[in-house]
Amino acid sequence: MTACLCPLPSRAVVRIGGEGAEHFLQGLLTCDVATLAVGAARYGALLTPQGKILFDFLVERREDGFLFDLPASLVADFVKRMTLYKLRAKVEIENLSDSHQALAIWGAGERPDGAFDDPRHPALGYRLILPQDADLPGGFVQADEAAWQAHRIGLAIPEGGLDFEYGQTFPHDADMDQLSGVAFDKGCYVGQEVVSRMRHRGTARRRIIEVSAADDLPEPGSDIVAAGKAAGTLGSVAGRHGLALVRIDRVGAALKTGAPITVGDLAVNPKIPDWAQFDWPAEATANEAGA
Repeated sequence: MTACLCPLPSRAVVRIGGEGAEHFLQGLLTCDVATLAVGAARYGALLTPQGKILFDFLVERREDGFLFDLPASLVADFVKRMTLYKLRAKVEIENLSDSHQALAIWGAGERPDGAFDDPRHPALGYRLILPQDADLPGGFVQADEAAWQAHRIGLAIPEGGLDFEYGQTFPHDADMDQLSGVAFDKGCYVGQEVVSRMRHRGTARRRIIEVSAADDLPEPGSDIVAAGKAAGTLGSVAGRHGLALVRIDRVGAALKTGAPITVGDLAVNPKIPDWAQFDWPAEATANEAGA
């Protein structure tokens, strides 16, 4: 596999530092930053009190604080929200969008200095946060963001804003519980009660899965229909492969009965990602499929 390096203009960087940063973040985020080593990163989110994702990100620990790699379109809102939570905490919040950049690195090749493992999946490769004017690591083919997105979609890794809607989606819906984005053994954080209840009761009925077809998939946002019933929405697409946020009970029931699963006029093949530990619900029945 070619060793690729890709600057990500759709991403931006925020720094949160200060002597109170660890305690401040530990009480807000879904991931555990207290046990995070310098130079390593975790996948996490900030939720609403009702347990829905407001922001998701990769957070890297540095000697002088934490760097957040998150969608550029959300940076201003993220800084505003974290500033509201700050109160009297000894915390510094900096928007580094103009001075720093995030890069994705995947394929063969050694880990560049300063890069960290993408915590969601080993095959995603590395991420690297650098100053805008820094020299890029050598020995890599520079790819565009479309190539990175195709790589991500091929591994069935969801991305916020493309595969799920912020403010409307629980972490389980977005597979964050499957991708090391939620620490179930840490203390309280915003929205924690709802997320823990969904886990213990096994009530997650929406999940992001893989879909493929014989022809190129239509535009993201197209409706997925299973046995004549609305079953979900198509997300990221790369040719004939894509991701979809679906009702796994309805899709599972349609698979059991052989009922059609379509997006527009195109038949699609749904598949649970290889890394996922959930399955089609055992109680999915012909009645749920509409048969």
